[in-house]
Amino acid sequence: MSTRYSAPFGPQGSSPIDAQTAHKLLSLALSRGGDYADLFYEYNASGSYAYDEGILKAAGRAVTMGLGVRVMKGDATGYAYVEELTSESMQKAALTAAQIAASGGTPTPVGLQSRTLPKRYSVELLSLDVRGEDKRALLERADKAARAADPRVTRVDASIAEEIREILIASSDGKFVHDVQPLIRFGIRVIVEEEGKRQSGSSGGGGRFGMEYFDAKSPEWHAAEAVRGAVSMLDAREAPAGEMEVVLAPGDSGILLHEAVGHGLEADFNRKKTSNYTDSIGKNVASELCTVVDDARIQSSRGTINVDDEGNEPECATLIENGTLRGYMHDRHSADFFKVTPSGNGRRESFRSHPMPRMTNTLLLPGPHDPEEIVRSVKRGVFARKFGGGQVDISNGDFVFSLTESYLIEDGKITAPLKGVNLIGNGPDVMRKVVMLGTDMETSDGIWTCGKDGQSVPVGVGCPTIKISAVTVGGTQMGQG
Repeated sequence: MSTRYSAPFGPQGSSPIDAQTAHKLLSLALSRGGDYADLFYEYNASGSYAYDEGILKAAGRAVTMGLGVRVMKGDATGYAYVEELTSESMQKAALTAAQIAASGGTPTPVGLQSRTLPKRYSVELLSLDVRGEDKRALLERADKAARAADPRVTRVDASIAEEIREILIASSDGKFVHDVQPLIRFGIRVIVEEEGKRQSGSSGGGGRFGMEYFDAKSPEWHAAEAVRGAVSMLDAREAPAGEMEVVLAPGDSGILLHEAVGHGLEADFNRKKTSNYTDSIGKNVASELCTVVDDARIQSSRGTINVDDEGNEPECATLIENGTLRGYMHDRHSADFFKVTPSGNGRRESFRSHPMPRMTNTLLLPGPHDPEEIVRSVKRGVFARKFGGGQVDISNGDFVFSLTESYLIEDGKITAPLKGVNLIGNGPDVMRKVVMLGTDMETSDGIWTCGKDGQSVPVGVGCPTIKISAVTVGGTQMGQG
């Protein structure tokens, strides 16, 4: 059965929210003397399917809708939200948020002006508009392909998560913008067993796509990749311990950059002086090979946005350029503090949450080296292909990451698979130890979600092949997180 998606905030929608209503609510929000106010309307429809051992075990559908009101006065912020979009409840939320300011004049909001946004995700067929039976068929295909790929496969789990998020932002400085953000994620996990040994492998992907995602990466492709990873680890040996050279594979290895470096470059941590990058703009913080950007413009990537959750259009924020720190990722609050323009990184999980500086697609740009040359240059080290869980201390950049797929490099060749590999180090220190950088830039295939202060948002990562001259390797396997 299929239910057609109907846009509540768009031109054809029937929502009570329009420019006139928004202007009245902003006036109420400023009525106690606030400096600035904004409204964040959201409609979110989501679905999920879980296929386990040949059976569709779970299927769900959910819809949420509501309004968040923010008022800023100096360095203080008032926030309130409602799930009922009646005039009375919306006005109550505006007056509640207004209480952060208790004196002063009553500013008048600027007249609201609509803007045409970029189109960084255009969906041919929204997955939520497709019959549930058709999505179950995709999961069945993945299950059958995985079992057919290798007789040692003993278990297969597959899933699809989908959503459409529609937002409308109005602000007292005149912004009035509307965006529709699709998102889909497919995943498969397999277990293989042989002579008492058991290993798992997984594959997944997605982004701001509809069903056309599967034209490029079919369920069968993901099934084959999951089985390949699991089988390759059956003969894995224990990881060597100690400090050694490490080569990171292109693409998803960018999650190490995201966690160990990216969070420290979010401006709120630097405004509060809790980041290891505080007061470091203009200073050398990485190898001269390294240029790090946060780029929301990548077509259909999981972290891509046409507009941030404060109504600002994000571009490509250069964070580190040839090893030198050039700037931070900003929301309105931090941009006011640092007296710069917001970078379009103000993001929030939902209308229930206030915005804060968050990453979109965080990338280490390519370098001059041939990837094969990088591997050949290693006498003895570790090739990190897939990452699992990790822990990072934002204040100093210390990290521990587990690898779900990794190999020994011996005399310039990738040889034995390894198990129980942890990478232990410090983000800024590792960035200074980047000695070779490949030409083979890749972005992640839509699997990552970032958590911060209790809020989760979809993100993308990316990097080329990276050689780090020394990282501590060792410990026991951490659980995936």
